[in-house]
Amino acid sequence: MRIIYKLGFSILSLIGLSSCEKYVDIKTQGQLTPGTIENYRYLLNNTSVWEAAPTISDMASDDLEILDGSAQQLSLASSDYYGYYGRAYQWSDVIYPIENMYYKDDNWSWLYNTIAYANTVIAEVPNVSDGTQDEIDALIAEAKVHRASAYLMLVNTYAKPYIESTASTDLGVPLVLAPTTEQPLVREPVQKIYESILSDLETAISSLPSTQSYTTLPTKASAYGLLARTCLYMNRYTEAAAAADQALALKSDLIDLTTLTELTSTNYPQRVFNSEILLSKVPINGVTAYTTTALRLSDDLLSLFNTNDQRYNLFTVPGSIISSWDVYEGRYYYLDYIMNEGRNVGPTVPEMLLIKAEVEARNNQPAAAMALVNQLRAKRILPNGNVNLTAGTADEALIKVIQERRREFMFRMLRWWDMRRLKDDTRFQKTYTRTFGGKTTTLAPNSNRYVFPIASYEINLSPEIVQNP
Repeated sequence: MRIIYKLGFSILSLIGLSSCEKYVDIKTQGQLTPGTIENYRYLLNNTSVWEAAPTISDMASDDLEILDGSAQQLSLASSDYYGYYGRAYQWSDVIYPIENMYYKDDNWSWLYNTIAYANTVIAEVPNVSDGTQDEIDALIAEAKVHRASAYLMLVNTYAKPYIESTASTDLGVPLVLAPTTEQPLVREPVQKIYESILSDLETAISSLPSTQSYTTLPTKASAYGLLARTCLYMNRYTEAAAAADQALALKSDLIDLTTLTELTSTNYPQRVFNSEILLSKVPINGVTAYTTTALRLSDDLLSLFNTNDQRYNLFTVPGSIISSWDVYEGRYYYLDYIMNEGRNVGPTVPEMLLIKAEVEARNNQPAAAMALVNQLRAKRILPNGNVNLTAGTADEALIKVIQERRREFMFRMLRWWDMRRLKDDTRFQKTYTRTFGGKTTTLAPNSNRYVFPIASYEINLSPEIVQNP
């Protein structure tokens, strides 16, 4: 039996599993009584507990390109602290070397920390001394949505893409569904992880509210959005479209970027109030537009944009804005810096539209697919640009949907997930090549590096965790 704290979320999980009451006491001393439902409401309102998402996906995706020999590359190569950034970019066999003082994988740690808190809520709320059954069910439902989201991110980071024929044997991640202090941390099959995600979402929906004050709090639309995302990555397209429809029936707002001449924190909503977001989730490193960790758009991604696209105009900047003392060439993602907050990678209204569009394309309905894409583009492309796309065939429509996903979700985690699920499709199959510090690496469609290695630190603590090949 392994101590659950050895999952690598050591300190954070210890707080989550054994100090929930302490957290509430600190936040509400003199106001609340331990064991009452309001304690758990305060816990679920604590966004720092629930919003974490992985950051290394964006570094591995083809959205990013670091010029070898550039000031940024040299700075990354000389930094122990940011060593993971360069290694993820190179799809290295080891991202967090044990000999490095920064050897813990915060992506793994924070996601399991979220799960620890969720398990605490799910297990303890039924025993509160007050609260109606509806209130109890609602809090449990919120925790289930957060747990499902965390597991969806874990399985798409540390396990193979879902393939129905092999999912029952492909290694997933440790599945922890109770706030126990002891459990063998064996990696359950990918199929079992997805079944747990689906179960959490499906059983949560009926008890969730239709609206909440902030995008950090789960709603019915949040659950349907995550369900649509989950089904898409399971290649269950009909179910994905149905869930996306349910999400859009509850929330369908699109922000009209064409009305803006520049982006500021006063004319663009903060993440917690953003009407496009179904559930806010944020990469663990927060704001990434500082010099060393700036996200430089690859030439491949840049080729998909033109100056009529407000996502290019408003969310990216030239290198001269990133650094005034080193030469930074190219174009860089800048939304999180402008807003002074981490970018959202959780499900959104645009994602639901593009999921539906992809399903239409796969169902040989190219016109319907393009109509959904153009519904989004009408709020993204300036009137003098090519707002409406057309496609004569299903294949052409599917390619254009995937391209629109790249434009809409640049540096939002999903491009790496899409690269994984599409790598065996001849329409999208590609071998990627990168050079960093004079070393050239490739990522072939059959490469094991489409799955991130688990940090040695976690395996040393819990040897039953099998490493990825």
